[in-house]
Amino acid sequence: MEFQPHPNTQQVSVTCAVITVSDTRSPDTDKSGQLIKELLLADDHTVSLYQIIKDEPKEIQSQMTTLGEDTRINAVIFNGGTGIAPRDTTYDALEKLLEKTLPGFGELFRFLSYQEIGSRAMASRAVAGVYQSKIIFSLPGSSNAVRLGMEKLILPELVHLVKQVNLQN
Repeated sequence: MEFQPHPNTQQVSVTCAVITVSDTRSPDTDKSGQLIKELLLADDHTVSLYQIIKDEPKEIQSQMTTLGEDTRINAVIFNGGTGIAPRDTTYDALEKLLEKTLPGFGELFRFLSYQEIGSRAMASRAVAGVYQSKIIFSLPGSSNAVRLGMEKLILPELVHLVKQVNLQN
């Protein structure tokens, strides 16, 4: 059963940045970052920036600060660095900057992951929230996890969440 509590009556294009956090990937080997871009474009959204950065907290936070200042960008999707290995620092770097968090995103992502990969899903620190009037998502780096998060959670709610963040008081 497919739920859509807030159906989009008109197609709205969201301008996104896609950031892969990895010490080893290049544009040629970054299947997950490429998949995010493909899925966004197929859903009529715009990718204004695609970049690969090292899994270094200061570099992740610097990138987030720069993106926060870019008024053209509505959403940022990070992938990689969400596990618990020593070099997995994306969650730690981002959660310090998020002004609001969406706990349901991580909870739902882990629930859906559990259905696919079992108890290993508990090691994911996928997170989402708001920073500088932008929706921020952080997914694991595996292509299967990216597809799951994009198709089941991000794409169905992206337009609605961007509209909610930009409501005027």
